[in-house]
Amino acid sequence: MTEKNERSLSPYRVLDLTDEKGFLCGRIFSEQGADVIKIEPPNGDPARKKGPFYNNEPDPEKSLFWFAYNAGKKGITLDINSHEGQDIFRRLVKTADFLLESFTPGFMETLGLGYKELEKINQRLIMTSITPFGQTGPYAHWKGPDIVPWALGGYMWMSGEPGKAPLRISHPPQVYLHASAMATVGSLMALQYRNRTGKGQYIDLSAQQCPIWMLTHTYSYWDMQKVNLNRQGGWRQFGHVRIKTLWQCKDGHITFMFSGGSIGAKGQRRLVKLMEQECMAPDWLRDLDWENFDALSASEEMLSPIIESFENFFKTKTKAELLKEAVHGGIMLAPVNTIRDVMQDPHLRARDFWIEVEHEKLNTRITYPGAPCKMSETPWTIKGHAPYIGEHNEEIYAKELGLSKNEIKMLKKTGVI
Repeated sequence: MTEKNERSLSPYRVLDLTDEKGFLCGRIFSEQGADVIKIEPPNGDPARKKGPFYNNEPDPEKSLFWFAYNAGKKGITLDINSHEGQDIFRRLVKTADFLLESFTPGFMETLGLGYKELEKINQRLIMTSITPFGQTGPYAHWKGPDIVPWALGGYMWMSGEPGKAPLRISHPPQVYLHASAMATVGSLMALQYRNRTGKGQYIDLSAQQCPIWMLTHTYSYWDMQKVNLNRQGGWRQFGHVRIKTLWQCKDGHITFMFSGGSIGAKGQRRLVKLMEQECMAPDWLRDLDWENFDALSASEEMLSPIIESFENFFKTKTKAELLKEAVHGGIMLAPVNTIRDVMQDPHLRARDFWIEVEHEKLNTRITYPGAPCKMSETPWTIKGHAPYIGEHNEEIYAKELGLSKNEIKMLKKTGVI
């Protein structure tokens, strides 16, 4: 049986050349036990200049953005644009299982470090490239900041208010977090193939293609009703009918949606009962036959007064009060949590979701989101803080590659590391 302190990817090494388009991919590998070496330029990765910063002090060693996506990795500096740096990189490739990169398509080939060259050094190497549009096709060399793959992937069309322009989905680089996760999946599928054949392969990931997979819920509407779903804001479209899903309450918002038949009858009747206790339920609402109520075929004239009554009631209650009643009375309702709410969520705390990571140089511990799933035999956990600039140069260059102190000194002097 596998030892509990061993993790699923413990035997493997990952070379991480990515920028923010692929940081999360390397972090996932690390938290599953892989030895991930983040390779950055001698002066540090440009992402270290991205805020926010610890204590609001701009410093390449205090970027919370860098901390978040590079936790648990080792860090070395290396200029792969130089001939000496390329030679050292090839030596690292010989013992690597995975290589992650997110340069412009074709850039690695110009350095003589494309997959066709590297597989000659290590035929078991699995190389994964994360780019906005992939390595081929008419868009391959287009720039792709976060908003562009969302827009060209089609998902942005669904985001926003009806009758208004589409809205951006997220703060950067959200689309590349999806891309990083899919890159991890693709890389591990390649590992399974390697375990059978002994041969690695090349994974070409396009960020544009990731949000397209998130549109699968929209296809059936056209097939069944010949309706293209549109932006609905805090509502949800079912064919030609719009159902309200987002409601204001005393201290924020909740999500609640009418449902017909026995599924919704219990909860909706319970809500009316609560309203009745506070003299907020009109007679016609108390007498409504919820079992035969069909929200998907109800007219706007019928839904409007129901919505208004529920809306007025929700505004008198807090999220916590409504959640308590929802759990007790079988109401399909949930609070819309703020970031503070999520941090204080008792369920997440009970499952030990949050992990405190020691940052020795800052003399503090910083809280990180932990594992998305619990694994009984190979636990998922953060190894430690994100690397400082060149933190593991000595370990990799001296102890592993056997470079002498004078060689390392000269490499530093010439700007190779």
